[in-house]
Amino acid sequence: MAALVEVERLGGQVKAASNIAGRAVVMVWATLALSCISSAGALAAEPALPKLKTETQVAFERYVRLVEARNDAELKRGTALLWVDGLSEGQRAEAYAGLKRGEVRMQKLEILENEKPIACPGGMIHHWTGVVFVSGAKLEEVLGMLEDYDRHSVYYSPDVERSKLESREDDHFRVFLRFRRHKVITVVLNTEHEVQYFHDAPGRAHSRSSAVRIAELENAGKSDEREKTPGDDGGFMWRMETWWRMEERDGGVYVQSEVASLTRDIPTGLGWMIKPFVTGIPKESLTFTLEATRGAVEARRKRH
Repeated sequence: MAALVEVERLGGQVKAASNIAGRAVVMVWATLALSCISSAGALAAEPALPKLKTETQVAFERYVRLVEARNDAELKRGTALLWVDGLSEGQRAEAYAGLKRGEVRMQKLEILENEKPIACPGGMIHHWTGVVFVSGAKLEEVLGMLEDYDRHSVYYSPDVERSKLESREDDHFRVFLRFRRHKVITVVLNTEHEVQYFHDAPGRAHSRSSAVRIAELENAGKSDEREKTPGDDGGFMWRMETWWRMEERDGGVYVQSEVASLTRDIPTGLGWMIKPFVTGIPKESLTFTLEATRGAVEARRKRH
């Protein structure tokens, strides 16, 4: 109401201003006052940020179990391990040609249950896979780079701001990664991951990574930086599960990554700001990760 009164008062000043410059200044103040009204209305209409609900977690866990079953079956089969291998003959040939040219091939996935999408109340499941070809590389070189977690903040900068290997036991790793992601807004996340590598056959390996902790940061990088309670935050990433496959052939290594993540649903009111982040980041982030993986392997090969 105070802002409305101010707008009305400023409107009178616009009429009373005797010169163009004076009217322009008053119009700027009137516009700012109207902006305050608009922002206040949007905030009043926007409900409190939702917490991660049990039914949302259960839906995502069911989805991940189905992805795991499909992956296990494909790995057990042992052939046609890349998603592009499932394309028609012509499309497959074109996809491999693109990979040899240095392209990243992406596909959006959705696992169905009884031929129906899995409902995820209060959340959104994002599921993407992509593959890249690292020409001239050996499988051991790709694995060496991926397992060099202390340098992931170098290999995957600026998406990974900090990285640290917390523990290792044979092929099992526990790692810390701080993600910084920007699209309209900037979100910084502290995450911890359990990663297991598997050597399937000569020239072939895969890994399984699960984010066991994800905490959104408030005032990241400042003296009053703090973690929000996991699940009681902006909901920009509540869960993340990752599957990697590596296959050495054709004079290099094919590297495939598949990611299923869980975010909050698109809210009303501020959806224009949040939607680009929660819907656009998963694909863009995975594309960047695969390109950066290839670049890091190539850089390491030159140094050695």
